[in-house]
Amino acid sequence: MSCGDDSRRPVGPHRPGGTDVPHRDKAQIMTEDEMRRALTRIAHEICERNKGIQDLALVGIRSRGDILAERIAEQIGKIEGDKPPVGVMDITLYRDDLNLFDRKVTVNRTDIPYSIDGLSVVLVDDVLFTGRSIRAALDALTDFGRPATVQLAVLVDRGHREFPIAANYVGKNIPTSLREMVAVQVMEVDGEDTVVIREETAA
Repeated sequence: MSCGDDSRRPVGPHRPGGTDVPHRDKAQIMTEDEMRRALTRIAHEICERNKGIQDLALVGIRSRGDILAERIAEQIGKIEGDKPPVGVMDITLYRDDLNLFDRKVTVNRTDIPYSIDGLSVVLVDDVLFTGRSIRAALDALTDFGRPATVQLAVLVDRGHREFPIAANYVGKNIPTSLREMVAVQVMEVDGEDTVVIREETAA
């Protein structure tokens, strides 16, 4: 389960910056079929915007964005007859809310096995929320080279931006309150494909 932009630390549901809070499922907002169709549509939009896949690459943000990036790349391969390269990025050390003294912080491997110089890079994430994760991802990406353009694809945009960041490709726009979180679950990790809204419960 992943909860998007401000919920990447492995300690579970929490407020940005830290205190863990209990949540309960409130509503399912995307089924397995809806997720599949949204990712297929995003793949078509990426191909149309970039006029094919020449000089195109995808980079998925852990965790869940990397899985979604691979699925989108597979769909692009079906459309174009060739699959664009896919990289995986861990942005933990680039976050502006990282506490280096927190022993719960886990840093996973970044794997971008190609030069991004001159490429059109599509960052892929599961949920766009405040924009802080994407800001961190942009900082991380520039350490790997100088892409021609950087685009953003997300499965869910839930609003509440704190940075002037917008996605080029969106699976679904979901209005939410700040007391809610959007949880994306994927078959490869969670055993099912679904997106649910969860809300805080009394402690």
